[in-house]
Amino acid sequence: MPSDQSDVAISNRQDLPVDLQDLSDLARNTLRSEGVSGAELSVSLVPEREMADLHERYLGEPGPTDVLSFPLEGAGDEPRPTSDTGDLRLIGDVVICPEYAAANNADLEAELRLLLVHGILHLLGYDHEEESERAEMWARQERYSGGPGPEREVAG
Repeated sequence: MPSDQSDVAISNRQDLPVDLQDLSDLARNTLRSEGVSGAELSVSLVPEREMADLHERYLGEPGPTDVLSFPLEGAGDEPRPTSDTGDLRLIGDVVICPEYAAANNADLEAELRLLLVHGILHLLGYDHEEESERAEMWARQERYSGGPGPEREVAG
């Protein structure tokens, strides 16, 4: 794989039908649109029980959620360029629970696209704690995912 392209590894450990190629393409396009190349991203689609375990273990909150992001670079760090050796650098993991997401939107594919972009943006240092940050993040989510930003708060 050329060093200017990012690699997306998707692990599908749940039972709902999901277009994995669409999600992989979306992740690559989102990274490229954010100026990130030569990166490796891990995406896991998990059942509610696994998501509940992760949610409690890492955030101390009971029950499942829709998306979690686990950055491997410090939050807010500028993504580093590809190493001189051309090795990909792992930027982090996005974990999505399609079963939980389906309860938020009857259009599961659209919801998964939104959650994937949301998780990637978190890995790249975006946040939604302040209103100005939220507006910027939601605009990017809408632009990259192809759908309107959430009217509700995305948990990730």
